[in-house]
Amino acid sequence: MAGMETTQLDTELSLFKYDNLEQLPRSYRDLDAGQRTDRIEAALAELGDDVVILGHNYQCQEIVEHADFTGDSYQLSKEAAAADADYVIFGGVTFMAESADIITDDDQSVILPSMEASCPMAGMAEALQVDTAWAEITAATDDDIIPVTYMNSYADLKAFCAEQGGLVCTSSNAHKAFEYAFERGDKVLFLPDKHLGENTAHRLDMEEEVVTWDPWDPAGKEPAKAAANDIILWDGYCQVHERFREDHITRLRDQRPDANVVVHPECRREVVEAADIVGSTSTIIDTVESAAPGDTWAIGTEVHLANHLARWNPEVEVLPLCGDACMDCDAMRQIDPNYLTWVLEELVDGRERNVIEVAPEEKELARVAIDRMLEI
Repeated sequence: MAGMETTQLDTELSLFKYDNLEQLPRSYRDLDAGQRTDRIEAALAELGDDVVILGHNYQCQEIVEHADFTGDSYQLSKEAAAADADYVIFGGVTFMAESADIITDDDQSVILPSMEASCPMAGMAEALQVDTAWAEITAATDDDIIPVTYMNSYADLKAFCAEQGGLVCTSSNAHKAFEYAFERGDKVLFLPDKHLGENTAHRLDMEEEVVTWDPWDPAGKEPAKAAANDIILWDGYCQVHERFREDHITRLRDQRPDANVVVHPECRREVVEAADIVGSTSTIIDTVESAAPGDTWAIGTEVHLANHLARWNPEVEVLPLCGDACMDCDAMRQIDPNYLTWVLEELVDGRERNVIEVAPEEKELARVAIDRMLEI
């Protein structure tokens, strides 16, 4: 464990934090769909109320169809906390399982089926890396800086933000988190998604007061320049939402002038400006579900949600904005039904696999950052 420079927290890079999670045993790798379904259903019947399965909206159909709850990451964590289940199987990525562990009871175990399900964007803002940047930026100004981290970040970064007076936000309340921060400080450091940060700055009419801190490029790390601006954006992004381009919308409108476009605020600024509606996963779902029969909506977010919406709303034509390959999240894809079969059958035999457990001090502080978000 490494100590941070500006806090009392000890942590390590996520690459090493979860290096004890286990790979899928060879005997599970060639199961067909029928075998998987039968074995999953048998294991669930055996486990009963002792287990709850959470399926993120970006998970494939074979996971979602076995989930007790589907939704976004924080919504699912709340469902886990409300459930009276000993075991929480999170069909999502590492930071989501961490968030569930933060807000569930200590006697509940959170299990992430696959060790490979690690969000690239969360990994772009490691707490140790942010701690170093924080020391450099705060040394360049006497102004108070409040850190705000997107929910899509690791628990230790949430804890870091709490200790520095900051908080967590979701894509739907980022503007309120910025307002909370500006009520308590002079500047905001927003992590890790620069696109959500830029779109939030525009929403608050503060787009002229933004600078990006690039931790990967020495030329992009200028403490004095960063400190001269009111909003400092960390140079991170979602690899799915980054792929959307304005010309995807332009081509769609040329080919399908009847189509409407709804995109997530993790998309680039020019994509957001070209869309008809911008909003969180819940907004995207509500938009399609409330559409009139015969309407056409192109979806600018992860492709599995677009596929779910097409299945769930057959009276509405749902189009992936830039195609299946463009919109696929590789990290989410690591949670496949073979892994789900394995971890469930191991629980039946009394063995917990791939448990995600946040360290107590980190957990306590991360909960503070989440509680501050709930205040807004």
